[in-house]
Amino acid sequence: MNKTILFAFLLIQNIISAQLAEHSLSGEKWQFKNAKDNNWLSAKVPGTVHLDLMDHNIIPDPFKDENEKKVQWVENEDWDYQTSFTVSSKQLSESQNIDLIFNGLDTFSEIYLNGKLLKKTDNMFRKWVIPVKEHLKSGENILLVQFKSAVSTGKELAKKVLFTMPESPRSFVRKAQYHFGWDWGPRLVTAGIWKDVKLEFWNNAKLENVKVGQKNLTKDKADLAIQAEIITEKEGKYTVSINNKPFNFQLKKGKNAIQIPYAIINPKLWQPNGWGKQELYPIRVSLQKGSIHIADKDFNIGLRTVELIQEKDSKGKSFYFKVNGNPLYIKGTNWIPGDSFSPRMTKEKYQHLIKQAKEANMNMIRVWGGGIYEDDEFYKACDENGILVWQDFMFAGSFYPSDEHFLNNVKEEVEDQVNRLQNHPSIALWCGNNEVDEAIVNWGYQKQFNYSKEDSLQVWKDYRKVFHELIPNTLKENATADKNIYWPSSPSIGWGHQESLTEGDSHYWGVWWGEQPFEIYNEKVGRFMSEYGFQGMPTLETTKTMFSGNPDLSLQNPTIKAHEKHSRGWQIIDEYIKRDYIFPADFVKYNYVSQLVQARGMQIAIEAHRRAKPYNMGTLYWQLNDCWPVVSWSSIDYLGNWKALHYQVKRSFEQQVILTEEKEGNLNFYAINDELKKFNNISLSIQVAKFNGEIINQIHISPAEKELNDILKLNSVEIKKLIGDSDKSKIFLKLSLQDQHGNVIAQNSYYFSKPKDLKLSQPNIRINKISPMEIEISTDVLAKDVYLIGDVHFSDNFFDLLPQTSKRIQLSKPLEKIEVLSLWDTMN
Repeated sequence: MNKTILFAFLLIQNIISAQLAEHSLSGEKWQFKNAKDNNWLSAKVPGTVHLDLMDHNIIPDPFKDENEKKVQWVENEDWDYQTSFTVSSKQLSESQNIDLIFNGLDTFSEIYLNGKLLKKTDNMFRKWVIPVKEHLKSGENILLVQFKSAVSTGKELAKKVLFTMPESPRSFVRKAQYHFGWDWGPRLVTAGIWKDVKLEFWNNAKLENVKVGQKNLTKDKADLAIQAEIITEKEGKYTVSINNKPFNFQLKKGKNAIQIPYAIINPKLWQPNGWGKQELYPIRVSLQKGSIHIADKDFNIGLRTVELIQEKDSKGKSFYFKVNGNPLYIKGTNWIPGDSFSPRMTKEKYQHLIKQAKEANMNMIRVWGGGIYEDDEFYKACDENGILVWQDFMFAGSFYPSDEHFLNNVKEEVEDQVNRLQNHPSIALWCGNNEVDEAIVNWGYQKQFNYSKEDSLQVWKDYRKVFHELIPNTLKENATADKNIYWPSSPSIGWGHQESLTEGDSHYWGVWWGEQPFEIYNEKVGRFMSEYGFQGMPTLETTKTMFSGNPDLSLQNPTIKAHEKHSRGWQIIDEYIKRDYIFPADFVKYNYVSQLVQARGMQIAIEAHRRAKPYNMGTLYWQLNDCWPVVSWSSIDYLGNWKALHYQVKRSFEQQVILTEEKEGNLNFYAINDELKKFNNISLSIQVAKFNGEIINQIHISPAEKELNDILKLNSVEIKKLIGDSDKSKIFLKLSLQDQHGNVIAQNSYYFSKPKDLKLSQPNIRINKISPMEIEISTDVLAKDVYLIGDVHFSDNFFDLLPQTSKRIQLSKPLEKIEVLSLWDTMN
């Protein structure tokens, strides 16, 4: 290569590299301080002020002991963050545009660059892009972000409303609502640069808001429309390539909206978990001007159709999702943020939690409206694991204003998040809020705060402006038609109203809040159950992390008490335990039984919902995860350990199940199939067994219909004829559903008595180590609710080990010693 060619090559490379370059400021040496102080301390970005204060031992870890109380002063202070960074004269001279981009600021801040105020921010959920070239200088630059107290600022905003708003000041603050405390989470009102920050240098043009609309989808072809915004410095000819296929455009100076048809031949569908593979197609959108390469956008798409079907029928109105043309029975859960300090959430933790949802046979997660719009990794994990996402916008359980500034702020928030998330095939539905309609109609705030008629009308007017006008209109403007299913509020009707069970989605809290027995779940079945739940303790391993020193595992310990955020939580758990179990004598057994009672309640609920298919077409229990070590409704605790509930959910959410309903002296059996394939010529084997394994009766039932597609109610059996004079507290049923070839489709057990009334014998449970990572457990008589104790994940736990049987269990890591409990141990 001669010198002339080499010089030209280097010049072109320099031009290409100058089109779009980034300089991450997150890795610079950040400092922070209380606005009242002069002493700067080192800080981490992304991060929060609490984490920085903990790093310097200024505050204790609020997750431990009773430390939450000791850190409340932090929320009332203002905090400053500062860094310096270098920009070269070459970067300044060769870059037509330089943008300062904050992907997340929490929440009220003023941004200064070299002493110049650039922007005031007031929304944790927005992306802030600030042109800064004219404010930069060659050499060192000083970036200062001053955060105002969200609590103090929220209180000032609240004063502008003539009547008292519930949950003030959080209603006025566009930040994660759970930061202000919830009945499962601590009050930790954070501040800080909670997402990454960078400088972006660009020339000629900028490629933004690339989205893929699905126009038509058949077996032969997927017709797509790829849309993008291109901001140009000057008009001219530009080339946009889709996976290296070029399309030419004459663009004007400024913002241009383009649309390109694109087809995929013989497309493979993205299927929800349980229905097939999650086929993903890579899309690369590239922008060029002549020979100059400007920018690329890379992402994956999935080809699928999702419809929300609401049709009037004799009992009300249906509410179900049709995916790829087939009705999908929704099995899943509700998601809260995985940490009170969101920057601590790692990609690995997101992937772990979503994979655990998949392993428990789920196909949907509802992202609850009091948290955050989650990190891209969350939605990526859902895409890869076949988990559909019900995405709430971030409003929860309060009234919200609708002044012009608030509406504009929310509109920008919705635009940012919809544009960021909509290409994910997992996104199934956008929901305006969590329980805001419910709060206005049913929670009595108007009476509590002595509202006038005009005040009450204003609240409803504000509600409609935000959730029935602004958000759906903004969604329509920004989302492609196939990603624009909107539902104004979850639930649509409160659980005290009969209509909540005949249409829309339902949050049923008669159990727990209403303290009704678990059996009420058999009666209170709606069209789509999007919230219901019951609390249980976290695992022993996680409970121990509540302490900074040696754990004192006692229910009277103030630390244990402090990690239950519901005001009557302990009393409610105790009451339900007494109803169904022998009250435990010590802490370890209490921990165990509290998990059993939680799992039992949710099993009754889930099975009632599934038996009601297709009247009911969805069940999302509250909740999957925790944001700190706590007694809560979660099925997976803060450290990622499965509680008894998650093991039970995995069993209850199997694709094929055989379920039992006891009614008016009869047993009704339901064979349920959620797969796309059908089963033919099934039969049910019922064995009546004593706890020592002796079979005292056995019958077979073959249904009248040969084809099992969705749900089949088998012939009823009279209990008296089945069990005779047997003592119900000493027997159980072994159920086995088989196909025409004798293959077992589903198995289950059924007990006639509550756990506390079972007359169990002491089991001789033996554990045989097969390998460092596998054990075999066996018993002579029924061992009910076998609990394997150890700091390891067991492939199964809290299971019934039937008499004279064994079971192999995988361990996530070798364990020297495994302790074991069963229900018998709590009775003696």
